[in-house]
Amino acid sequence: MKITLKDIKPPVWRRILVKDDITFYKLNTIIQYVMGWSGYHLYEFRIGDMVIGEKDDGWDLYDDYEFKNAKRFKLSNMNFEPKDKFLYIYDFGDNWEHSILVEKVLEPQEGIRYPLCIAGKRNCPPEDVGGPWGYQNFLEAIKNPRHPEHKLMLQWIGGSFDPEEFNIDKINQILKTVR
Repeated sequence: MKITLKDIKPPVWRRILVKDDITFYKLNTIIQYVMGWSGYHLYEFRIGDMVIGEKDDGWDLYDDYEFKNAKRFKLSNMNFEPKDKFLYIYDFGDNWEHSILVEKVLEPQEGIRYPLCIAGKRNCPPEDVGGPWGYQNFLEAIKNPRHPEHKLMLQWIGGSFDPEEFNIDKINQILKTVR
């Protein structure tokens, strides 16, 4: 699968290998790890008229959709084919939309531990930065020492942030914790 964060240029993306016997809940966890999110916001997958997520009892947002519980619904239920696409939305406030493309459907290889990140580009935006538009403002502020929010943003992010950083080894170390 190739996961691309929408509305960010140049793009932030990850290419991963997963088994199809995992739940969408586990896929959410994997995406959190490979993208660099913290996982404390709501999320959903949208595939056609179907929403897969964890329903919040106080919301009636899903009345127009077929809703599936992410903790019980597996990727194998979808019978994905190469070139199938679907949407992953994380943090309904910042509204981070990710396009997911099923590039290939392969047989699992013996000796490979799944999930596995095999490629990617650029650092994921910081959590709670304000969505794609807030991220653009954040980047402008940290790059320009004369920007009125320069010091505040650097302090908020812990001193520095490299938008070009991508560490596949670190990501795959974290993925080893996925059960």
